[in-house]
Amino acid sequence: MTLADGIWHQIFDFTDYGQLLALVRNSLVAGVALGLVGGLAGVFVLMRDLPFAVHGISELSFAGASAALLLDTNVVAGSIAGSLLAAGAIGVLGTRARDRNSVIGIIMPFGLGLGVLFLALYKGRAASKFGLLTGQIVAVDTPQMSWLLGTSVLVLAALAVMWRPLAFASADPDVAQARGVPVRTLSFAFMLVLGLAVALSVQIVGALLVLSLVVTPAAAAARVTASPVLLPLLSVLFAVVSIEGGILLALGGSIPISPYVTTISFTVYAVCRAAGRYRNRRWGARRTMVRAA
Repeated sequence: MTLADGIWHQIFDFTDYGQLLALVRNSLVAGVALGLVGGLAGVFVLMRDLPFAVHGISELSFAGASAALLLDTNVVAGSIAGSLLAAGAIGVLGTRARDRNSVIGIIMPFGLGLGVLFLALYKGRAASKFGLLTGQIVAVDTPQMSWLLGTSVLVLAALAVMWRPLAFASADPDVAQARGVPVRTLSFAFMLVLGLAVALSVQIVGALLVLSLVVTPAAAAARVTASPVLLPLLSVLFAVVSIEGGILLALGGSIPISPYVTTISFTVYAVCRAAGRYRNRRWGARRTMVRAA
């Protein structure tokens, strides 16, 4: 076997694929929930310019999950605790964009350093350590599934309640505040919701590549539509396709799930970006023809 063949079989090897599907049943169900949460939260992440915050929250989520792994407690609960701590700190200390970025820049290395410390002290399976950073498809057992689905329902309910006022406050905070919308309260509440969404995403794709679920699908959708109805629907669709496709492809390989998810997510974004540019050029050409006529 040549080197190229060996690499290919590491990435794609569908021997006994049907039998392996039973191992990821929980992950596939969790993937749909994460797609819903990440796709919907991502819409407001873009509107409020918070991609950097997502990365900062994921680092402390990683630290919380690492601490839970070291203490032999629920990893999902530890991840959620770390995410909420980071989201709360960013929401309280970073009211302005410049302050927020400074706070995130402080939290990120702190969270990553803590996570590395806890993993260094952990003497268990190396795969468990690596999975917190890069994700793993068979990590969702029944107790974790209950945590994931319960938290997903909580996030979706919170987004449903605050969707309209949050959209108003995100689009034009000054006008929204003048009309009595509690802009600061909504901002802090969304940061907490975002913290929960990030903690959930970390369970599948890992802390390093969580942006591929929370940011990229919404960014792809924004390239092809500005409709307030179609944008979140496409964002959810792209997120679900990325995570479910990543899980199914990773099952046939021997590498972590995150490269598959990020590749699908990036491909969707590239296609949407090209489609958006093509559409804009056609519309521009039509306007020119109308003006000339």
